[in-house]
Amino acid sequence: MQTTEHAVAISGLEKRFARKQSDEVSLAVDNVGFTVPRGGFFTMLGPSGCGKTTTLRCLAGLESADRGEISMNGKAVFSSAARRDVAPEDRPIAMVPQSYGIWPHMKVFDNAAFPLRYGRKTCSRGEARTRVLAMLEQVGLSEYADRWSTQLSGGQQQRLALARALLCEPEVLLLDEPLSNLDAKLRAQLRAELRSFQQKFGVTTIYVTHDQGEALAMSDTIVVMNRGRVEQIGTPDEIYDSPASRFVADFVGSANLVPGVADRTPRAGDRMVEVKTALGVLRCARFATPPAQTGDVHVCIRPEHVRIVPATTDTGEANRFPARVTSTEYLGDRREVVAAVGDVEFRAHADAHLRIRPGDDVGVVLDPEWTVALWS
Repeated sequence: MQTTEHAVAISGLEKRFARKQSDEVSLAVDNVGFTVPRGGFFTMLGPSGCGKTTTLRCLAGLESADRGEISMNGKAVFSSAARRDVAPEDRPIAMVPQSYGIWPHMKVFDNAAFPLRYGRKTCSRGEARTRVLAMLEQVGLSEYADRWSTQLSGGQQQRLALARALLCEPEVLLLDEPLSNLDAKLRAQLRAELRSFQQKFGVTTIYVTHDQGEALAMSDTIVVMNRGRVEQIGTPDEIYDSPASRFVADFVGSANLVPGVADRTPRAGDRMVEVKTALGVLRCARFATPPAQTGDVHVCIRPEHVRIVPATTDTGEANRFPARVTSTEYLGDRREVVAAVGDVEFRAHADAHLRIRPGDDVGVVLDPEWTVALWS
């Protein structure tokens, strides 16, 4: 079998849908391309309607793309140019849908054993029993093997769906928002379990979610999608700390965004960009690759990088401005402060025990090392 460093490679992928009531055609996936390294945990993140699930369904073969190419381990499973479209059952994948796809008329053991009885890689009854019981043991369901699947909790059903998928021995595991139907506390617990299982089995995983917390906590690589296109691809810290566009900054985490204008495009070797705003000049040590021309910019600063300081005489510190507190919230581990600099409000994460009230005069410092200039 041919192998490459990439388990999945997508290039120029497009998918259109026609509306039934009119001749209007919408482009759900617009020139999407990315690669997924073998054994990696790759997440497609974005709001509803951004094209992430359609892209996943094209990977699975449940949708036929209109253009582009999809390869798995160096072998094309879809190519519009070559008119190749491999059937879902012949692709080296397993998929866990949002609803888990657990059959209520089957017991836990039979649900897990299904791919070994009827899938691509069937085996003898004795071998199937041994493998299923071993897998149920690894996902913590061995004592439930003889129960009806309807007797399982939501979290246990998620583990069962994962066990069944792993028993297919897929080269690529596709997960379509598998935690979205669970409550917040269970979701946090199971995302850690899911990541642990993925690392344990070493299976290449492509995960779809609209939950930024899941994406940041679980992924090796994240692709942020918007309106069918890729906005940014990077590690979780790259996506969060150095967003490439205003959309990424606003969608992933909480961001203070200030409009401004840059006099010139950054040059090679520049360590700072200066942006003129309504507050004054803001210095930014981080900046996305700008267009050839100068123009409108948005400055992004995360709340944890906004410092609230005493309203003393200006010390000449970069990005420091006088402000007035408009609201505070005590959240246990921190105090969320909203402070206004003129007409511009900043949300800051301050020390939980900071003695501060609405109406107090303070200073606001936007740490230049964590301030990002965005040209899009």
